[in-house]
Amino acid sequence: MSKRNDRIVSPRPDGQWANKAVGADRAGSVHPKQSAAEQAAREMLQRSGGGELITQGRDGQFRSKDTIAPGNDPCPPRDREH
Repeated sequence: MSKRNDRIVSPRPDGQWANKAVGADRAGSVHPKQSAAEQAAREMLQRSGGGELITQGRDGQFRSKDTIAPGNDPCPPRDREH
């Protein structure tokens, strides 16, 4: 069974943003802005072979999901999210 390489960016109670692996107890990094946490997660995924970057909003809803190359998306979207 292969290990998934996904990262999630989510808000913390102290107002900062956490970048952590899905299923991890501790954050890989903490940032003051959501965009900085997303960039750090994107770089980590690129260095480790790609995967899914999942972003969660302050309301707890998942805002976006992006496949980072060289990940393998079995159903790639027709449009691009930036």
